[in-house]
Amino acid sequence: MMKGFQKNALALAVLMASPMANALTADELAAQFDKISISGFIDMSYYYEDPDDASSDSSAALDQAEVQIGYAMTDKFSAHADIEWHDNGDGEEMHLEQMTINYAFNDQFSVKAGRFLSYSGWETEDPTGLYQYSGTGYGKYFYGAYQQGVSGLYTGDMFSAALSVVADTGNLKGDGSDFSNPAIETMLAFNPIESVTVKGFYLADKNDDTGEDISMVNVWASYAAGPITLAAEYNTSEETPAATATAGGPGAEADGYLLMANYAFDKAGITLRYHAWEVENDDGDTVEDISGFTISPSYAVNDYLLIVAEYRMDTDDATDVDTDSFALEALVTF
Repeated sequence: MMKGFQKNALALAVLMASPMANALTADELAAQFDKISISGFIDMSYYYEDPDDASSDSSAALDQAEVQIGYAMTDKFSAHADIEWHDNGDGEEMHLEQMTINYAFNDQFSVKAGRFLSYSGWETEDPTGLYQYSGTGYGKYFYGAYQQGVSGLYTGDMFSAALSVVADTGNLKGDGSDFSNPAIETMLAFNPIESVTVKGFYLADKNDDTGEDISMVNVWASYAAGPITLAAEYNTSEETPAATATAGGPGAEADGYLLMANYAFDKAGITLRYHAWEVENDDGDTVEDISGFTISPSYAVNDYLLIVAEYRMDTDDATDVDTDSFALEALVTF
């Protein structure tokens, strides 16, 4: 999952550059510095793709860079911001990915308000939370993505629960702000033993284009002990914008799943993943039927630099097209 905030010299530089630095004593500056936390990542890659029905293509680029800033006003009240640059496919873009104010009532219950990432989904939006280079590609049908609203989280030793009331779900930019038909996300999580986690999510929303109700169900389980991590995920959804806006049309339904295994050596690791999803239109006809196999070795050069390679083969049974791809990624975290 996303690495926690790490205090570093950059936090001090931000503080010293602020106007209030001139009015503070050394002790006061040190106290303010202790409240700031900064982390982030830089992600760049080479990517090659070879589909059966078209010529091959390749690219090399800076994919994404992000800085995460936290400020703890008190031990209970804090603010958090993620500032991201990435190439969204339509051009370069810099935006405020997340911004929340947070209040912890105690060690178990907290609330946050603002723009934040959904709890749902085994695979994360940022590369720092992935076990391989690429995501499955089906998150747009099943995950809550970025949202604007308020969320409460209870965390216990063996049981956790969350409830979010937000403007929209499934929005990768999180810019939905219309609360006339608020969306709901619920989470139940169980940790029966330390190595096992099971989470289930239900999301309900309204499709602004079709006027129909959206439902998304995401369930995943993981086992992590020693060098081994295993995960399985199942998803189903109805009337999501990603499905209805394509060939699925109004009334579209989708189902998908993944199986993943990761083995970590001292500095190296390897991930195997199989995933599949299917989209049907209102008549029950299959309009999208994709499956894929991924093998992805990785090597940690040091505490900051991770090199990830990936071979992936996707099969589109709806069009009878296979696509092979290869990627080499350099991921720097700080």
